[in-house]
Amino acid sequence: MYENNNISALRARMVEENPPLGSPENLAKWWLLGTSGCHLCDIAEQRMTQLQAVQRMTYRTVDIADFSEPLMMEFATTIPVVLTPSARLNYPFSVLDLQRLFNTPVKQA
Repeated sequence: MYENNNISALRARMVEENPPLGSPENLAKWWLLGTSGCHLCDIAEQRMTQLQAVQRMTYRTVDIADFSEPLMMEFATTIPVVLTPSARLNYPFSVLDLQRLFNTPVKQA
């Protein structure tokens, strides 16, 4: 798991390039970053669904192809990536890793 003080700044850059991500509903969600045709992204989505079976959480899939090339390249070699409002989790991850992330207290900026 990668915790990073720059998660808020990263999410703000993503919202700048994809304004619908900036809605209050989407800002509170976890984002599963991936792209079409990525088999690892399909596996990650299955794991997110498994987590939802035991935890009340919502996420939104975000296609990195919708971003500018520089922003897209920040994720191109690490997708799938789970980006919460306060943490980043690069693949590979298990349902247990997601559970730990879910139970990690949110750090206030």
